[in-house]
Amino acid sequence: NAVTVGSLTIPAMIRVGYPRHFAAGVEAASSTGGQITPPIMGAAAFLMIEFLNIPYRDIALAATFPAFLYFFGMFMQVHFEAKRQNLRGLTEEEMPKLKESFRKRWPTLIPLVILIGVLVSGRTPYLAAFAGITACIVVGLLNPVQRLRWKDLYDAFETGAKYALAVGAAAGTVGIVIGVVTLTGVGFKVSFIVIAASQAIAGAAAAVLPEFLVNMQTLTLIAALAITGLVCILMGCGIPTTANYIIMVAVAAPTLVQLGVQPLAAHMFVFYFGILADLTPPVALAAYAAAGMAGSDPFKTGNTAFMLGISKLLVPFVFIFSPSLLLVLKGFTWSEFFVTLSGAMVGLVLLSASFSAYFLTHMKAWERWTFAAAALLFIAPGWESGLAGLVLALPATLTQFARRATPPATVSA
Repeated sequence: NAVTVGSLTIPAMIRVGYPRHFAAGVEAASSTGGQITPPIMGAAAFLMIEFLNIPYRDIALAATFPAFLYFFGMFMQVHFEAKRQNLRGLTEEEMPKLKESFRKRWPTLIPLVILIGVLVSGRTPYLAAFAGITACIVVGLLNPVQRLRWKDLYDAFETGAKYALAVGAAAGTVGIVIGVVTLTGVGFKVSFIVIAASQAIAGAAAAVLPEFLVNMQTLTLIAALAITGLVCILMGCGIPTTANYIIMVAVAAPTLVQLGVQPLAAHMFVFYFGILADLTPPVALAAYAAAGMAGSDPFKTGNTAFMLGISKLLVPFVFIFSPSLLLVLKGFTWSEFFVTLSGAMVGLVLLSASFSAYFLTHMKAWERWTFAAAALLFIAPGWESGLAGLVLALPATLTQFARRATPPATVSA
């Protein structure tokens, strides 16, 4: 995804003024986000159907707003970076004409509509894939603008078979991995170790935190989530997302379920952190691929991609503590959903400004740190934490308004 789409987007971003490492980081973070974005998600999402025995429709619906928050956070960072660099947008002459493009190429949307329609109707993903591929072939052969040649069709089948081998090999090991973990008792041992370590960490944190902040159950869950997320990232170093998900579902997800997390939320958690490994140095595969196309430093690109994808690190914690964000889980309420969603959006705006060192104008160090702390309070679900974040962010916000309203001093001749 990063290589295919990046061949178009990375030169365009560099042309309008974005630094090379930033343009590559944006492409890498965007490409990995495709796996968590409904209606067509990554291969691991289809394995959730087998693990959880729930319709794909529910999985896609649950993934909708976490994916929105991920791209919203990245969009705000790109926006603030453009403001900080004083970059311009494309002129009207440089922009493609939507009406003209749609008039010429609207048939290419037919396979996507068919694929989504079959999925939403409740039929199997296999039938949806077959219908989508068949529609692609028919539209390609009949499309008058850019007709599909038989050689192109052969190349497409060859490429698809190569990708299917990687996915099929990972899926074929599901039974082996689960069987080994279950029959040998490794899963129970790992769960015991993680829970014991989490309780020890929670006890140490409770000893230094104020008494009104101490909730052993919550502290234990936070520690277990942190350990699980770290393991997912380490496991993802060089391991494809699908294989990473399979292993972590067998080893880590049961631990989260034992601590009271709903199964779909636990699976989504390990899924998100498994994908995050593609952006995390030193083995950030997507970032390094994009860096090669941009001609930028790979490690610097990886750090930038991880910063841009920071919402993928935070959003899983949000839907663990506020399952209403996933829409389909038990205990969903509209009030909790809107409080969680709005708080997370405000928090991501503040965090993006902190990373970019720009909000209404260039930010000072204390303003950045204040915004970062306030962002975490906003992202934490609940009215109380949101109000605390508002109080904390208010002074820095007012100074930003004041400095933007004050014109820069001019030096007389």
